Amino acid sequence: MTIRVLATTDPAFRRKFAAIRERGAQTSAAVDEGARAIVAAVRKRGDKALVELTEKYDGVALQPRQLRVPQADIDAAAEQLEPAARAALQLAARRIAAFHAKQVEKSWSYRDAEGFKLGQQITPLRRVGVYVPGGHASYPSSVLMTAIPARVAGVEEVIMLSPAGKDGYNPAVLAAAKIAGVDAVFRIGGAQAVAAAAFGTKSVPKVDKIVGPGNAWVQAAKKLVYGDVDIDGMAGPSEVLVIADAAANPVYVAADLLAQAEHGSGDECALLLTTAASMAQRVAAEIDAQLRELPRRQAVEAVLRRRGALVVVRDLDEAIALAEEVAPEHLELQVARPEAVAKRLRNAGAIFIGPFAPAALGDYMAGPNHVLPTGGTARFFSPLGVYDFVKRTSVVSATSKGLRGLAPSIAALATLEGYEAHAAAVRRRFS
Repeated sequence: MTIRVLATTDPAFRRKFAAIRERGAQTSAAVDEGARAIVAAVRKRGDKALVELTEKYDGVALQPRQLRVPQADIDAAAEQLEPAARAALQLAARRIAAFHAKQVEKSWSYRDAEGFKLGQQITPLRRVGVYVPGGHASYPSSVLMTAIPARVAGVEEVIMLSPAGKDGYNPAVLAAAKIAGVDAVFRIGGAQAVAAAAFGTKSVPKVDKIVGPGNAWVQAAKKLVYGDVDIDGMAGPSEVLVIADAAANPVYVAADLLAQAEHGSGDECALLLTTAASMAQRVAAEIDAQLRELPRRQAVEAVLRRRGALVVVRDLDEAIALAEEVAPEHLELQVARPEAVAKRLRNAGAIFIGPFAPAALGDYMAGPNHVLPTGGTARFFSPLGVYDFVKRTSVVSATSKGLRGLAPSIAALATLEGYEAHAAAVRRRFS
């Protein structure tokens, strides 16, 4: 195929670049309306609605007692998994746990000059639900990435929700659930799974937070239940932006663009920003050659035609400015002195430094979380982490002497705002 090559010197560049970055209608009115009906049905009719919706959308007929996967099936899957695959999952789990252990927060307190003891108490959530997609493929890596940080945070109970096909689960998904310490697995997906976890049914316990990626229906449902439960954010299709100079290896660059384009939704985004026109041409040739070896060639080609581009920029400064504007999920730096460039970047879900740090390393084995902000939300969202599974509570301890000293100022501010009862609540202690 011939991937488009753009140049920032082209007067029409801005229009063309904006069109590539424009996402599909992930939460169209039809999806929102459909998700709303599903959420309402599950909230009202519980397990009965789950059974009906699972048969309707997944083609799997279940009884309510079959919604939860038996622990024996999970144990058997872990035992039957091919040894090399089991070892890979276990290695990834250790690396993910080690990285996330660095994120653990501790409660703290201090005593100020007035004698008040002030602090913050860190408390893990009691129960969380991790959603693991199962539409286009199976994702044991997502099981590890969502459940392990919750366990590291100290969450008491982790349940997993994932659609199972007519042939059941991929054994690797169940094995990953066991390795990650998931307490219960439910064979439900889509908006109905989100609703079940948010409100609870006879079979599915109500959770405090729902995390994990999913399709447009899952995201619409998460948005609808937010407030009844917490959510991690609105995850969209995968995206990668590579900044490369003339010395970069076009084989690596092309391979990394193709890797993120194969995720399967059809709305992925793969962009190269390069300071060398010759690099763009070499990467284009490599993409064409490497595509021929991919089993999902047609799907990847469709993604690249719609949301792929090789962009020739004036200089590295312009590349950095464009990258900041895009705020990509994955940002690769295949340039000279990549560490220095990384320090100039603010907006990215994850930054991969140098030619031997492909985004695929982060997807599976590096250790940092692969649940990352997408669609430009890296401007204000962070990767999933231990901090997503705890809550912070302020703690105030005061003495009579300390409160007496601040009482006039408290009363003055309360009166200023027209809240005389607030002022009286302090004054009465010393009247």
